[in-house]
Formats: sequence, structure tokens, C-alpha cells
Amino acid sequence: MGGGSAGYDPLRAEEIETVTKYAGRLIFGGLGLVFVLLALGGPATRQPPAPAPAARPAPNRKVVGRTTQHVLPLDKALQDGGVVVDPDTEPDEAGLAALGQAYRHSVARIGGIAVEQKLRLYQAEHEEVPATHAEFMAKIIAPGSPDEVQLPKLPPYQDYAFDPRTRRLVVVEFPARKAAP
Repeated sequence: MGGGSAGYDPLRAEEIETVTKYAGRLIFGGLGLVFVLLALGGPATRQPPAPAPAARPAPNRKVVGRTTQHVLPLDKALQDGGVVVDPDTEPDEAGLAALGQAYRHSVARIGGIAVEQKLRLYQAEHEEVPATHAEFMAKIIAPGSPDEVQLPKLPPYQDYAFDPRTRRLVVVEFPARKAAP
């Protein structure tokens, strides 16, 4: 048996020494880089900008993808300056306004279809349709019930209304709201 170690490999020891030397340099270099970056662009002690003076909050004009159950009595809507919208006789708009007009018309039509379907089901079951706004809200829109109707939200200058004469859902536009900024 010789005087040498059985598991000693001089090439392996040299590799470990080289890796250790470069690992130390890498760690110290990385720490130096971190200190330099912190010194140049570290957390600033700046104060946040002062809030702007309180202005009147803008009305929420977001309507796409939102729903409502707000349906006015038609007589009240007309007293408040509303005008029933007839999409078939409304003049066509041009440019980008045509896209908004198409959206308003399709949303009103989709809301009307949902209500018409529920009115037909109600009529088949009860042999009549609701005659008053209160009855329409309780039986057709039915807020809080499992079969409530969620109508697509209209622009801020339009609302849904129940017409007791025709017993249908209509869209009412308020010109004063439309003209307001």
C-alpha cells in the first residue's frame, strides 16, 4: 500500500480551486454592481405630487358590458323632458358617431328582446301582461329574483321606460342630458 491518498485527484482539485476563485469574483462583482445601482437610482425620497384641486367629478359614461334594471315610468320620463327614441326614424349619423349609434340601437334592441320574451312567458302563464309600471317592475324585471332581467346599460342621456299604453319597453332620450358636458 502506498503513501498516497486513494481518493485524491490533482485535476479535480485544480477545477475546484478555479471555480472557487471565479465564484468569489462573481459574488463580489455582483455586490459591487448592486451598490452602484442603488447609489445611482435607488429608492427616491421624493414626495408624491400634490393632488389636483377638487373638480366636479365627471359622470360615469362607461356603458359597454354593464347592465341595469333602471326602468322609468314613461309619463314621468316625458314630464322630465324625455323623448321616445324610434331607431327606425332616427337620422343616420356619419363617421365614428355611426358606430355609437349602431351600438345604442343594438343594445336597446337586445334589451327589448329579453323583455319581450319574458312578457310572452308571463302572458302565456297569466293570460295578460302587466298594465302598470310597478307591476312591470315586479313581474318582468323582477329585481332580486332568480329570473330577474338585466338590461344592457344605455348612454347617460338615455333611459329605459315602460309604456303602459302599448305595454312595451321603450328607450327615452333626454336632450338636456345629451347637451350637457
